[in-house]
Amino acid sequence: MKKRMEFYFYPGMVALDVTGPLEVFQAADELLARNGRERDGYEMVFAANEPGPVSTSSGLRLHAEVRPGTRDADTLLVPGGLAAEAASTEAANVAAVRAAASRAERVVSVCTGAFILAAAGVLDGRRATTHWAMADRLGELYPEVRLEPDALYVRDGRVATSGGVTAGIDLALALVEEDYGPALAIEVARLLLVYRRRPGNQSQFSSALAMQARAGERFKPLFDWVETHLDQNLTVDRLAEKANMSPRTFARIFPSETGMSPGRFVEQMRIDRARELLESGAEGLDRIALQSGFGREERLRRAFQRRLGLSPAQYRAHFQQGEHHDQRSHLRDIHL
Repeated sequence: MKKRMEFYFYPGMVALDVTGPLEVFQAADELLARNGRERDGYEMVFAANEPGPVSTSSGLRLHAEVRPGTRDADTLLVPGGLAAEAASTEAANVAAVRAAASRAERVVSVCTGAFILAAAGVLDGRRATTHWAMADRLGELYPEVRLEPDALYVRDGRVATSGGVTAGIDLALALVEEDYGPALAIEVARLLLVYRRRPGNQSQFSSALAMQARAGERFKPLFDWVETHLDQNLTVDRLAEKANMSPRTFARIFPSETGMSPGRFVEQMRIDRARELLESGAEGLDRIALQSGFGREERLRRAFQRRLGLSPAQYRAHFQQGEHHDQRSHLRDIHL
């Protein structure tokens, strides 16, 4: 029996927060049908408090067919957008989402759709994430949410939340895998030309990009220099020299403007470089450890376990799934 996926529409939502997951579920549905499994897959339902055309942030209008909760859903999905925080203050949205969520087997938000779930009490006491740029605001408004702002997506029981728009695609692929197995999720990712199973605890963004967005231009030359000198001994004194500050002043100002200590900053930049090398298929963890500035494989492994919750080998496996010979037997029943 097809799983009913109910998308909750409100004015100002981001169209890609809807269409990204929608294309994942639709592709899965088509692949299952090609293999004689027409009764499996997904039924898409588009709901709004006032059925009819709903304008997205880009001006594209999407059509809502029904009011939310007309029928119980297997999954309720709430998209995000700059309008999400304002939408979360409207009683009609909060009541509709709270009621629909209480009857759904799974509840999902993309990006800042988490604000609406939080306002409806769905995230109380749960681990959750949202777009990194709005994480502080979500935490300020809803301190009862156990926020993980750096994660691509977070699953806590029957509730799942994701970061920015493309993270919604990652989460949708994870739901397809949960529903119909890894082979189908792999083929959907191939069909859509997206990464297969980026782990949920993978960072949403480049550390350099995130810190530049927070700190502005002040430390940009330092960020650029560090990215090209990760294999060197990057002490606080060395970083302060490149920033044209005394070590004491640098150690005080850098964390206040970037939200990260110098040591954590350097480690995160090295992790980002190691991730790039692992994703590109670079061989040899010892070589990757050297090129990313960790020096030894053991230091690389400890940093990955501490910051990402998985080993470098496990991380690389996420980007190689579907390519190994031992995956072929799992894929033989699915053909594009």
